[in-house]
Amino acid sequence: MSSFRRCVAHVAVGAALVTTAALGNGTANAAPASNCGRAGQDVAIRSSVPLLDWSENFGIDADGALWVSRVLRGEVQRYDRDGRLTATVEVAAPGAVRLGPDGLLYVVTGNSPLAGSGGIVRFDPAAANPTPTPFATGFPQPNGAAFDADGNLYVTTANGVHRLRADGSEDMDWWAAVSIDGPNGVVVSGDSVYVTANHVAGGGAPVGRVLRLSRSNPAQATPIADLTSFGALPDFVDDLVVRDGDLYVTTLAGHLVRVDPTTGATCTVLATQPLTAVVADPTDSSALLAGSEEGTVLRIRPVG
Repeated sequence: MSSFRRCVAHVAVGAALVTTAALGNGTANAAPASNCGRAGQDVAIRSSVPLLDWSENFGIDADGALWVSRVLRGEVQRYDRDGRLTATVEVAAPGAVRLGPDGLLYVVTGNSPLAGSGGIVRFDPAAANPTPTPFATGFPQPNGAAFDADGNLYVTTANGVHRLRADGSEDMDWWAAVSIDGPNGVVVSGDSVYVTANHVAGGGAPVGRVLRLSRSNPAQATPIADLTSFGALPDFVDDLVVRDGDLYVTTLAGHLVRVDPTTGATCTVLATQPLTAVVADPTDSSALLAGSEEGTVLRIRPVG
C-alpha cells in the first residue's frame, strides 16, 4: 500500500467499525483473530532514517540477496545475508520487487498519487551497475506483483488486477473479468491468485479483505477472510505470502496474521508496528521478513 493510501487508511480505521460477517453468500470470516502462539522477532535490517527509509516491499534475487523498495527515497536497495547494503538502484516510487523466470528483477514503479502513470521496470540484479528498463507502462498507482508458474505477471493497481504476458502485453480479457475494489497485495499458488483489498468508499467490499481468484476463471472472486484489529475495528491489509499452505498477511495495525485459505480461520502471529510487505527469509527457512513504515525490516519466526 502506498504511503498516501496508508495516510487515508489511518484516518478511515479510526472512524469506521465493521460487524462480524458469516462465511458464505459472498462474505468472509471476520471474527477477531486469536493468537497463534509467541513468535520470535528480531531486527534483520535497521533503518538509518526512520520513515524516510519506509520499506514498502521486497524481492529476492537468484543469489539470495534481498532487495528492499524504499518508496520515499525512490530507490531499491540490495542487502547481503548479513544485512549490509551492497547496491542501490534508482526507481521512482517503487513497490513490489519480484524475480522473473528470466532471472531479472521486475519492480513496480509509480506507487504514489504524485507519480502519475506508473508501470513495471526490470533490471539484471547481477550487473555491475543495474539499469532499469521499461517492461510495461500505463497503470494508475501500481503496487503489488506476483508471477505464476507460466511466467505471467499479476499487478495490482488503482483500477484492478492486471495480468501481463512474458512479452509485456496485457491479457485484457482477464483484467476485464476481475471485479475487486481496492486491490493491494497479490501472490499466486497453483491456480489460485490471492489478493488483499481495501475499499474505503461506501457500498463496496469492506477493508481488510483477503480474496481468492482463479487464474482460469478470474470472474469468480471468493472472499476468504475479513481482518479486524482492535475488537471490531477494520484493519487495512497490505501484502501477503504463501508459506506451508497458509497465507501470512501484513496489516496497518501492525499485525502479521496467518490465514487458512481453505477455512478462512485466522490467528495473529505478531502484533508490532505498522507493517508493509512480507516475504520468506532467504537465509532462514523458519522465518519471514516483514517491512515497516518506519523502515526497519523485521525477522519473524512463526510458531507451528
